[in-house]
Amino acid sequence: MNLVLLLTVLTVGISMYAWSNDQLMQSWTMRPYAIARDSSQSYRFLTSGFLHADWAHLAFNMIAFYSFGGIVLTILQATFGLLMGSAAFLLLYLGGIVLSDLPTYFRHRNDRYYNSLGASGGVSSIIFAAVLYAPTIGIGFPLLPDLTIPGFLWGGLYLAYSWYMGRRQGDNINHDAHFYGALFGFLLMLVFIPAAGPAFFMQIGAYIQSKI
Repeated sequence: MNLVLLLTVLTVGISMYAWSNDQLMQSWTMRPYAIARDSSQSYRFLTSGFLHADWAHLAFNMIAFYSFGGIVLTILQATFGLLMGSAAFLLLYLGGIVLSDLPTYFRHRNDRYYNSLGASGGVSSIIFAAVLYAPTIGIGFPLLPDLTIPGFLWGGLYLAYSWYMGRRQGDNINHDAHFYGALFGFLLMLVFIPAAGPAFFMQIGAYIQSKI
């Protein structure tokens, strides 16, 4: 089975099961306070990425992941081969889930009531890996799917919004996971394929020149 499809099916299945199993939901959710006092619960950094609050949360993440995951997986497998390319993809996605929660952990480790869940850190990682490789790819907005802008502009707006909202902390969304997951994916893809860096700026330059 395609790795992107496998991860999508797995995430959907676990999320749906957790909706009817509160014990699983509570034990897998990201809880910095619990981890800080019991390191054996560090697994929550990863498991929280397979849980979602509701259908809208799940659908948004999985549609975005499936839309961009195939692009990134194809690039990595073409570059490194089937096995190593798949391993690199898993590192991008799962690493994005885990690493994007580290700032959240340090910020909220003394907050008894804070918790978060969702694959957003991993999804952001995959999207920004795709943006690095194809910065002029058109990306739309959730409420305006027919309106698309180049990936590098969309990415800049996404990072600015996530950073701003992460500082406000007023809407019960882990914007820090979005921000740091995106940075992780962009930088790790650059490590995997260093030539993508110069190509990134060349593509943007060519795009701007074509609009002048």
